[in-house]
Formats: sequence, structure tokens, C-alpha cells
Amino acid sequence: MRPSRRQPDELRPVSLERGVVKYAEGSCFVKFGDTHVLVTATLEDRLPPWLKGQARGWVTAEYGMLPRATLERTRREAAAGKQGGRTVEIQRLIGRSLRSVVDLKALGERQITIDCDVIQADGGTRTASITGAWIALYDCLAWMKARSMIEAEVLRDHIAAISCGVCSGTAVLDLDYAEDSQADTDANFVLTGSGNIVEVQATAEKTPFSEAQFSALLALARKGIAKLVDLQKMAVM
Repeated sequence: MRPSRRQPDELRPVSLERGVVKYAEGSCFVKFGDTHVLVTATLEDRLPPWLKGQARGWVTAEYGMLPRATLERTRREAAAGKQGGRTVEIQRLIGRSLRSVVDLKALGERQITIDCDVIQADGGTRTASITGAWIALYDCLAWMKARSMIEAEVLRDHIAAISCGVCSGTAVLDLDYAEDSQADTDANFVLTGSGNIVEVQATAEKTPFSEAQFSALLALARKGIAKLVDLQKMAVM
């Protein structure tokens, strides 16, 4: 029995609330159980210097965790004077994931910055961020389309992410912190709505995993992400 008493293939309760920030071109408050992330999308008429003159835009992301998102207070990275390696890795993952389903030429010479701020962390903050970021990006692009700033479809597909792991020999979906901290194998999957793989992060924390176990994790991820994509579709209807 899982600590949360969920079935192995059962997601935590998931909610995607749109339009929660007045000033942002797109926003989403995403909840995966007790993991809560506020995501905003900001449109900027500027580009990284290395992209200027290439007739295409850019989508990037920043990620951060509030000091009391966890059981004990975490020092603000701004106070430390630099971002930690984990933060940089996660925000690059979010940016890569979103760009995989964006037509950057159709976006034009503009940048959309996705900010993911973790309000409360209970495992799976990066996967919740990616799933909610798609909503914020969708609404930002809708804002642009309503003002005739873009004409062609910029978003080519949905993108969502989920964690999976092997706990006590069993493959399980959507790990909370209690499972994540004890898992034999920890994995994060990023898939498109059509089922194509964007990124897989899988690590044997204690015992090396077999190909059969990896296949079981991928099957769970496909099932979970299909449900997340359905929730995204309902959210933007």
C-alpha cells in the first residue's frame, strides 16, 4: 500500500486554474496533490542577442521555490547571490519542454518567459511546473492572437510531465515526497499530447533497474500524461 493509499497507476488530485494573475499575459495555478506551483507567462518584445535577426522567437523559463515551500525554511537564492544547480537544471528542462511544441518562427521576434514559483512542495515540482506552464503559454498566445499579434498557430501540441518510480519493487505513478525520498528508482517523463517523448530523466537511487521495469514506468507515464492532457483540454475549453 502506498503512503497516500493510492493505486500504483493513480495520480494525485490535479487541478489547473487559469487566469489567476491580473497582470500576466497568461497564468495558471497548478496543484498536484500538496505540490502547488504558480506559473505566469510574460510577453516581451526582446530576444537574446544571439537570436536577433533570425526571424524567430524564443520561449524560456525561470523556476524558484519559496522559502517555506518545504518543511524547513530554504534560504532565498537571491540572498546567496546565485542560483543552485538544481534550479538551473529544472528551469532549462521547462524551457526545452515548451519549445518542443512551439513554432518559434510563427511566434515572431518576441520572447515569452515562463515563471514557475513553487508555493508548496511535496514531490514532482518540475512535472507540475511543465504541465501548468503549457496552460500559461496557451493563454499568452491567445492574448496575442486576440490583438492580431500572431496569425499562424504557434502551439503544435500539448506538453505535460509526470514522475514515476519503483518503490518496494513496484512501479508507481506520480510520486509524492514520502515515496520520492525512499524510491529505488526515480524517473521524470515529458511527453507530448500525441504521445511522443520529449525527455526522460531516470535514476537508480538504490538498486539498478531492469529494462522491464523501465518499460513499466514508461507505460505508467503514458497513462498519467494522457489524463493530464485531458485536464489541460478541459481547462482551456
